[in-house]
Amino acid sequence: MRFDVVSLFPDMFTVVRDLGITGRAYKQQLWTLALWNPRDFTHDVHRTVDDRPYGGGPGMVMMAEPLEHAVNAAQAGRAADKDQAAHDHKTSVILMSPTGKRFDQAMAQELAHGDGAILICGRYEGIDQRFIDRNVTHEVSMGDFVLSGGEIAALAIIDSAVRLLPGALNDADSALQDSFNTSLTGLLDSPHYTRPEVYQGQSVPAELISGHHANIAIWRRQQSLALTAARRPDLIAAAREAGLLSRADEKYLDQLKRR
Repeated sequence: MRFDVVSLFPDMFTVVRDLGITGRAYKQQLWTLALWNPRDFTHDVHRTVDDRPYGGGPGMVMMAEPLEHAVNAAQAGRAADKDQAAHDHKTSVILMSPTGKRFDQAMAQELAHGDGAILICGRYEGIDQRFIDRNVTHEVSMGDFVLSGGEIAALAIIDSAVRLLPGALNDADSALQDSFNTSLTGLLDSPHYTRPEVYQGQSVPAELISGHHANIAIWRRQQSLALTAARRPDLIAAAREAGLLSRADEKYLDQLKRR
């Protein structure tokens, strides 16, 4: 997997390259990172990448040309990395945008099964629409809020995908227990506990220290159902519509309603 990031602040990405799970995976060469600063593709002494918006209004708009040259360089770099003299397939170009599709675990899993992407991190008031029309294949959003730039969103995307790569986590089964994972039929994960057995007068649930694996699995599933029903009922509805809930699941959810 390779991520190419187009950003005015490439140093922000040393975090995922050097630290934590993603840093360890990078050292293991499970993924690679290439950074492209649009200012490196300008031709004036001021290295200008933005200008005033047509039609007036506040703020500045990122210019199409430096961004497009950066994307072209990234595509060429990826082709060279694959030792291809020519490449018909171009990598997905993802723009961090409040108008994009909400990023979710399914998208992270899709990225983890592919060869990565080129991530575009906008700044200022926005990006010249002509660059988007000509180059961007996907627009994604982290949620209904606005950031100063796309870098934090891009960091989240990289982290979410890299941690799913085989060998990235110390225990391969860890990712299977993540909230939203298909192994949990898209529901939230259950609560977790560790030592000591009693903390500030609060004990670990008896099921988790029973040693009875079947009962532990039932408890975790019921906790997952209860937590999801309380906080994200939309996920319950989606799982039900997809036929992912068992009879036991539905019976327990019905019991929750009657409480």
